[in-house]
Amino acid sequence: MRKLGFTLVAALAFSVSAFANNANDTINVAGKWDGTINKAKLTKYLQLSSQQNEQVASICDYFQEQMKVANSSKKNSDQKVRNAVYGNLKLMKNTLTEKQYSDYLRLMALTLRNKGIDIQK
Repeated sequence: MRKLGFTLVAALAFSVSAFANNANDTINVAGKWDGTINKAKLTKYLQLSSQQNEQVASICDYFQEQMKVANSSKKNSDQKVRNAVYGNLKLMKNTLTEKQYSDYLRLMALTLRNKGIDIQK
């Protein structure tokens, strides 16, 4: 009888934890990322020139402002996040070399995926 009780408790605990994991998957993570980018690490990673460094810093600041506006918006928040990301990529493409932009694009895609943001809708 004890074994049956332990089995039922284990099955109940497993099903509750599985349900809790599914509930966490539906949380909008995009609202939690304000678009902050570590400019010093980005400069080092992309090996930016001094002129590029200033331009990229301005673009990152602008992107962060756009993400804050998008996340605080009650209407079309997903669309505004998407517009902020694509705007950032367009500005970066005009500033960076082809190799730097390729590296930045890969980094941004990884960051967005890790933050749970899907812009391909």
